[in-house]
Amino acid sequence: MSEEQKVERKLFDEVMVPCYAPMQMIPDRGKGARIWDQEDREYIDFAGGIAVSCLGHCHPVMVDALKNQAEKLWHLSNVMTNAPALRLAKKLTEVSFAEKVFFANSGAEANEAALKLARRWAVDVHGPEKSEIIAFTQGFHGRTFFTVTVGGQAAYSDGFGPKPGDVTHLPYNDIDALKARCLTAPVR
Repeated sequence: MSEEQKVERKLFDEVMVPCYAPMQMIPDRGKGARIWDQEDREYIDFAGGIAVSCLGHCHPVMVDALKNQAEKLWHLSNVMTNAPALRLAKKLTEVSFAEKVFFANSGAEANEAALKLARRWAVDVHGPEKSEIIAFTQGFHGRTFFTVTVGGQAAYSDGFGPKPGDVTHLPYNDIDALKARCLTAPVR
């Protein structure tokens, strides 16, 4: 990488909203589980897109698939569908418990959908009074308002107005507190 192409980490602090605090090192390229920074230092990538895309970097099959798809369609909104998504959904329903699938754009969106689905099922099966979500403090489920509320970390959820309700937080990793809450939860 040429010197004029390099950027410094301090640029993040100047131009990015500080929701995250990335490392000082700036990756430049990757192959498999390894990445190299702008100074050509080699690292092992243990982050894997925060467990969202732990597929490694630049695998030839993935690169070919991305190139092929990029020459056809970039992105479609949910008002349309596409053949690759339908084929994948069919495969997933054939090899899993699921009868249907929901594709999301992020972990937060997937978690929010799961929380909404759990509430919908409980309300539909048990009635509108069954909407409580029991969660642990110090969790992280994404950056939507619902997921940060369930995550139980005030630094991420306070200061934005009223939070989604009926979320009970218990101390992180306290199984006895969970058992006690389940045994004492009001029968509605």
